[in-house]
Amino acid sequence: MRSKARGALVIDTSGRSAIVELSGDASAALAEKPVDIWDNCFGARGRPGKGGAHSATSGTIESVEMDQARKDRKTRQITIGGAKVGGDAPVVVQSMCATRTIDVDQTVAQAHQLANAGAGIVRIAMDSEKEIPALKEIRAQTKGIVLSVDLQENYRIAGRVAPHVDKIRYNPGHLHHMEKSKTIEQKVKSLVDVARDNNLAIRIGVNCGSVAPAFLDKYPGDQLAAIVESAAYHCDLMDELGFTRFVVSLKDSDPNKVMDANRRFSKRRPDVPIHLGVTEAGLPPDGIIKTRIAFEKLLAQDIGDTIRVSLTLPNERKHEEVIVGHKIIQDVAAGRFISVPDFGAGLNIISCPSCSRVENEKFVELAQQVKELTTYARMHKITIAVMGCRVNGPGETDDADLGLWCGPTTVNLKKKDKKIGYFGYEEVLPKLRAELDRLIAERSATAAATN
Repeated sequence: MRSKARGALVIDTSGRSAIVELSGDASAALAEKPVDIWDNCFGARGRPGKGGAHSATSGTIESVEMDQARKDRKTRQITIGGAKVGGDAPVVVQSMCATRTIDVDQTVAQAHQLANAGAGIVRIAMDSEKEIPALKEIRAQTKGIVLSVDLQENYRIAGRVAPHVDKIRYNPGHLHHMEKSKTIEQKVKSLVDVARDNNLAIRIGVNCGSVAPAFLDKYPGDQLAAIVESAAYHCDLMDELGFTRFVVSLKDSDPNKVMDANRRFSKRRPDVPIHLGVTEAGLPPDGIIKTRIAFEKLLAQDIGDTIRVSLTLPNERKHEEVIVGHKIIQDVAAGRFISVPDFGAGLNIISCPSCSRVENEKFVELAQQVKELTTYARMHKITIAVMGCRVNGPGETDDADLGLWCGPTTVNLKKKDKKIGYFGYEEVLPKLRAELDRLIAERSATAAATN
């Protein structure tokens, strides 16, 4: 990537970025007072402010169009509602509502919150047909916002959802759960028919915690190959059906695996637009750093047409995902990269982004408490996963040394794929501390015995 100018960032409500030059007074004022999220990771320069178009300061600003050098790897361009993705289009930042979809007022407010921060696409999760009337009302109150719907495990509702959104996202690893008499090919064809009939785009969203069993069986011990081949297979199905308005995402909580998977896929299918994400990146600032590890290198290699920064945040701060996303794009375009720590060297806490799938809002607070509680173990190479829903919780805690899968009233505490027990939100932290101490003691004893 290359840029025509250095400076701060202006974001309009279409989700596109532009680099701006600051006047001397504005630049000095901004440099003098770094604030909140940038203090932890980036410093003050380039922080969007408040208002419809998010400018870095209230000083005199001359807007300069960002030249993102699109592309040595030039994907096909598709439209998603009013957004253009791929080809020569700028990278589009998106985010996901963390409110319950059935709560119309809160979801509408958050959709506008994200769009006003610069989200070019806003995603909403759908869990059942009961939420469709709410989605219809949400669409009526979010005109001008590009809406994507996450079908989760219930792809059968796509036809009823389609009139109210601009894109549908399905997970290949969830298609086998329902209508088992139908083949995967038949199920994908039904989704493509819905998309074609309703002028929608599709995202094929492959996730490390829910890879289709057929591909895990075909590539035992090589999850990355299973992820890439699953994505490539579904692209082949799209090709056979003559459908081109689709993007692909290949997500993991490990930024190195995200880089590897997306590099492999981009070589395999250089024509397909890619949505980048590090799933369960966790709490700021660590979650921001993990995301930057992957995004900086991939965007600099012209891999990535849309991005989402997945952070564990309370609802009122959910728009920070968008701000961080634009900041990363700006820095890569300007040639500014960070020196990142080795997350494999010590304690690694992963937690899923706060989204509408979360079944208890205490999940975000619990993730913060886990981070505070485990500070004493920061030098131990241990992974703790804090997951907020039944969709990702069971599978994505299996690989962690200790996992907490949060339900509506209880938390399932696990050690790898073994269940330790269910505990209330108020009682699970002492149980986690005891298991963590036991794990540290076990590893210390093993290390002593081998020396």
